[in-house]
Amino acid sequence: MTDRIILSEMLFRGRHGVLTTERELEQPFGVDVELHLDLRHAGLTDDLVGTIDYRDVFEICRAIVEGPSHFLLEALAEAIAGELLSRFDVEEVIVRVRKPEVVLPGELGYAGVEIRRHR
Repeated sequence: MTDRIILSEMLFRGRHGVLTTERELEQPFGVDVELHLDLRHAGLTDDLVGTIDYRDVFEICRAIVEGPSHFLLEALAEAIAGELLSRFDVEEVIVRVRKPEVVLPGELGYAGVEIRRHR
């Protein structure tokens, strides 16, 4: 499948991390998702019925990131991927999660994970 819906650089605030302070204080998390599905019908009909509403995807990601804490970015990404696969008729989903405020003894742009899940 080569068709994709992409939501890039969504930004939410959550309480995820191994350290207690990371779960006590909100911090920013960046999320990208790619949904692989056949978009031909939507393209030919110009009808939302043939695709996935971006608002629904955005709200799912927001609810998970702003919801209960996870220790690992891997678990956060897995929760997003699982929910997207269960809610939408997609062949594959790619989820990227970035954490720009990682507690390390030096400078870092962000730490992140990317997972790919399919049916």
